[in-house]
Amino acid sequence: MLDIIRDTLESIKPVSPLRLKNAQTHLDSLTKPPGSLGLLEELAKKYVAICDTDSPSINRKAVIVFAADHGVTEEGISAYPAEVTPQMVQNFLAGGAAINVLARQQNAEVLVVDIGVNHRFAPHPDLLDRKIAFGTRNMAKEPAMTRAQAEESITIGIQMAAQLADKGVDLLATGEMGIGNTTASSAIFSVLSGLPAGQVTGRGTGIDDKTLKNKISVILKALEKHKPNPEDPIDILAKVGGFEIGGIMGFLLGASAKNIPVVIDGLISSAGASLAIKLNPSVKDYIFPSHRSVEPGQNVFFDLIQSPPLFDLQMRLGEGTGAVLAFGLIEAAVNIYSEMATFQSAGISDGTKT
Repeated sequence: MLDIIRDTLESIKPVSPLRLKNAQTHLDSLTKPPGSLGLLEELAKKYVAICDTDSPSINRKAVIVFAADHGVTEEGISAYPAEVTPQMVQNFLAGGAAINVLARQQNAEVLVVDIGVNHRFAPHPDLLDRKIAFGTRNMAKEPAMTRAQAEESITIGIQMAAQLADKGVDLLATGEMGIGNTTASSAIFSVLSGLPAGQVTGRGTGIDDKTLKNKISVILKALEKHKPNPEDPIDILAKVGGFEIGGIMGFLLGASAKNIPVVIDGLISSAGASLAIKLNPSVKDYIFPSHRSVEPGQNVFFDLIQSPPLFDLQMRLGEGTGAVLAFGLIEAAVNIYSEMATFQSAGISDGTKT
């Protein structure tokens, strides 16, 4: 294992129970019945504890979209051709994708990381060139990547989190783009859960019954051929994963080490987060799940973090769209914590007997 990954893992600590307790005490002192703001109070408490501060604020938000191609698209597992990956990256950079629209609404920055797209892009201020290769190999025939490439993708994610921490970003979200990545993610969830591939595999881009059957068959073939070690997340990533999944995995590790909360999007982001948690279980303390995807494999992630999604809008787009929608809820919760009057400051009786 590379030193940067080992050092990052060692620096991630569980969120302080005392910090959580103190945050709850403050919430209970606000001018409302205890617990009356429900989940908003839980969001505020978690944010405060992660950031380890008595005066929380959210001043800068960003969504990082890791983009990469997948060799397994050769097997006909998607409703769209692989060429759509670079085309969508161009759409992100032009500001025309759903994630751009939602990020503008939340006043959040969108950064796109080319970690393995099968295309050579012209320089762009919002595109970070971290290309490992021009897509993974076809996992139905050979491992998706080497272990060295898997560790490189994780390292890139760690470095991205550190750079954003240095810029003062205080709320992050994960996004992704890559035709074929629901196949890789479903394979990962099958390994992590021990569940049959058919139970964790969905329709991705909206494939028909025949293509779904083929998709499941391809995953089964890859798992049988490569036999990923369920206790070794890097081995799972290397054999059936994707560069963008490794980037998300490292991004979660890096953000956790820097005490920055990260909102997780749908299936693919959840796969990267699940692998990160397998490397260091304390990572789950730094995660806010956003929405429940219609993809069945994501249930493995919710079981792993033992926390439900914030909402279910029957979305399956990816890009970070669900995660950015959750920004508003988290920011509202933090503003309640920081700006709402206490019983004492407002001169209102808190209902306790004297």
